[in-house]
Amino acid sequence: MKSDLKSDYKHYNKFYDHLDFMKYRNVFFTFSIVLTMLGIISLFVFRLNLSIDFSSGTRVDLEANHPLSIEEVSRTFEDSGYQPERPVLAGGNQNIATVRLNEELTHQEIAQLKSALQDRFNAEPNVSTVSPQVGRDLAKNALFALSLASIFIIIYVWIRFEFLQGLTAVLALIHDSFFIITVFSLFRIEVNILLISAILTIIGYSINDTIVTFDRVRENIKRTGKRLTTLDEFGSIVNLSIRETLTRSVNTVLTVLFPVIFLLIFGSPSIRTFTIALLVGLLCGVYSSICIACPLWAVLKVKYLARRKKKRTVRTEG
Repeated sequence: MKSDLKSDYKHYNKFYDHLDFMKYRNVFFTFSIVLTMLGIISLFVFRLNLSIDFSSGTRVDLEANHPLSIEEVSRTFEDSGYQPERPVLAGGNQNIATVRLNEELTHQEIAQLKSALQDRFNAEPNVSTVSPQVGRDLAKNALFALSLASIFIIIYVWIRFEFLQGLTAVLALIHDSFFIITVFSLFRIEVNILLISAILTIIGYSINDTIVTFDRVRENIKRTGKRLTTLDEFGSIVNLSIRETLTRSVNTVLTVLFPVIFLLIFGSPSIRTFTIALLVGLLCGVYSSICIACPLWAVLKVKYLARRKKKRTVRTEG
């Protein structure tokens, strides 16, 4: 069966013929499980470095007409009676400072702080505060958005293909999203609302690659004209389908990866969270689409067919 299928695709690169993704499926699954366990441990030990978008606090953005220093900015806040976190400097000549305070300031305190900063740096700062309730609402809405997107993806793939393919596609997306969160937890990168935007973007790219591969799987199954039942038969279809779409998947992610890398190097620090999440998510997304979604579907499909055959046998004997 495998040779008959491959005879229809002689124009594919011979190098791909040696790639056996099903053979190393347990290695891929183990690697992903280890990463997931590492992420769970990291979240328990280090937790997430939440910005004021998801926790209460105050953010102060200051743009001066001269270069700033971390010590100068920190000392100004301390003189005003606050203990700020380490300021983040940006701008071509380091004239932009972003400072976070853990406490929520009142209108009077904001006015006093603005006056002190304006007197010191001759520039009016932008001060924004988030209450604990707003932070909880933002976190709840973010989780709701991700959950809703996953449900609709399962429904769409279920209608377009089958339920098991929709399930494995969403499991691959959860794998990608959780790996991004793991990286942010391990490296203590600040988590803000841009992370949710990045994760939703990655979901779009990752599910696109997965659906293209599943579509090729369906075409190749129809091409065989046989009823597949064993893991070897499904494995042959999965390997062939991945090989046929591999070049497209890699080229697609590279066309997005290069701009993201340049944005990370030359872009504004204000979008660094977004670009880091995109970079990690794109790499993880192409890995999960190729090495997780389709091989996992083949394994689950064979187990499902075996259970259904067993039920039929029991029903017939009964």
